[in-house]
Formats: sequence, structure tokens, C-alpha cells
Amino acid sequence: MGKIVSVIGNRGGTGKTTLPHMMAHGLGLFGMHAVAILTDHLRDKLSKLNRNYLPFDARPDENLAQAAARLRAVEHWNGIIDGGGNRPEMDRKLADLADPVILPYRDPHEDMRTVILDLERFPNAFALPSQWPTNSLAEGTAQRSMTSLMAHYGYRIPAPVYALSSSKLLLQDFPPTSLPRGLHIASRAIALQVLELLGVDLPDSDWMPAGNDMQHRGTPALMALRAPSVLHA
Repeated sequence: MGKIVSVIGNRGGTGKTTLPHMMAHGLGLFGMHAVAILTDHLRDKLSKLNRNYLPFDARPDENLAQAAARLRAVEHWNGIIDGGGNRPEMDRKLADLADPVILPYRDPHEDMRTVILDLERFPNAFALPSQWPTNSLAEGTAQRSMTSLMAHYGYRIPAPVYALSSSKLLLQDFPPTSLPRGLHIASRAIALQVLELLGVDLPDSDWMPAGNDMQHRGTPALMALRAPSVLHA
């Protein structure tokens, strides 16, 4: 049957809308079937044009139930739910629908304290560092904060998704026919993490991130924090 990932959490501005589209786009780049499922009433539905995945408007409750049922009834499809922000009751509902839950958070201490509470609420959740700083000094500060505050949850923290302005192109109603290479690389990297969390065999590919394009990178501090890691045992 198909798999469902819910991207939820109480903090706003962490990428809960952008990440499902990056995940779905990355899965599409691997030739896999993916649906980006909208539940946030503050967002508009998006067209299918120029996408390798299917956007689906599940804001009406019956549409969400229908999407979940259809995904569960088919093989080799993956649904990524945009849970919106600051909706605790909806978060619980979407967590119950999901295989894994993903909780994006940024580098401020307040984000980390909030995501720790959500990790306690949702045992099937992973805390995803999102919009992570690309400046080496800022990244180092963020890693030290994460080590200090979140070491107990290291095995539930995937590799960070770094800030990438071009990711907003996926939120356009009609995205460009040609997207930046960096966005493809970042989307494939996060799709690989989603597949690992889902326990789905990784697609055969010669693609590997490299150099400044590397989105799935980890510093020694991060790798120490994450060991032992459910993703990199």
C-alpha cells in the first residue's frame, strides 16, 4: 500500500509548506509517484502544470479522508501532507494518518524547545532541521545549540535542509518549466531521507550531492549528535 508522511508542528515559518513540495518533487525526480497534499486553509491550491508530482487540495475533510484511503489502497505511491501551522488538533489527526511524522524547526532556541514538546507528543515523529543556516559561523552556532538542547533526541534528527531561496518556485501556481539545478539536488536529498524514514528501498541512481550543492551534508558535531541514528545505523 501507499505511504503517507505528515509535515506538522506548532511553529510557523519552518517550511511546512515548502518541504512537502520539495519532497514530492525529489521523489518525482527519482521516477516515483508522489502527491503533495494541502490541508492549510491559508494557502491556495496549486496547478499540476510543469510538475512531476500531483498537488491535491485536501482542505475539505472528505477530501483528506479520500486522499488517505486512495493512497493506502495503491502500491508505490507516496503522499506528503502539508499540515499548516499552529493547529494542535489537526496535527494529532494528521499524525494518526501518517507513517512517519516530520517536524521541521529552525535554529532559534525557541524552535528547538517547541519541537522537543512535539517529539514527546508524537512517538512516530522526526525533528527535521529546516531552513538551516548556510553561513559556516551561523551553522556552527546552530549545531552547538542543537547539541546542547536536543542530544537526547539525536537518533530522531535527520540531516538538515539548508536555506534555499529557489525552493519557493515550487509554491508558484505555475512553476517554471526549467528549475535550478540546486533545487533538484536539494529535493533529491530530502527525498532520500523520506524514503529511509519510510523504509522504502532507495532508487538506483548514480546521483550524489557534492561540494557547495551538497544538501544532505553533516558536520562532525551533527554526526556526533545523531549517533546512533535510525537513518545511519
